[in-house]
Amino acid sequence: MPRQSIRTTPRRPSGGERVFTDALGRTWSATYVKGEADGNSAVVFTCVSEVRQSGRAIAVELPGSVGDVEEETLRAWLSVAPRIGTLT
Repeated sequence: MPRQSIRTTPRRPSGGERVFTDALGRTWSATYVKGEADGNSAVVFTCVSEVRQSGRAIAVELPGSVGDVEEETLRAWLSVAPRIGTLT
């Protein structure tokens, strides 16, 4: 009889992902990305509900994961985070 293997979802070393809604009702995903070599860390925002919105990022250092951050804080960071775009 074949053995069943148990698949586990690998944990994200970045600190996970969090979904929240901004002041205009758009749904955003916030992902915490920890810098490995240089130690720089950031929260990267991606708009889930409107793909035409530019991604944004802000440099922050979190003691835990992005799941531990209050939604109001995420909204405040999103409002000041610069848009991610191509360099010209």
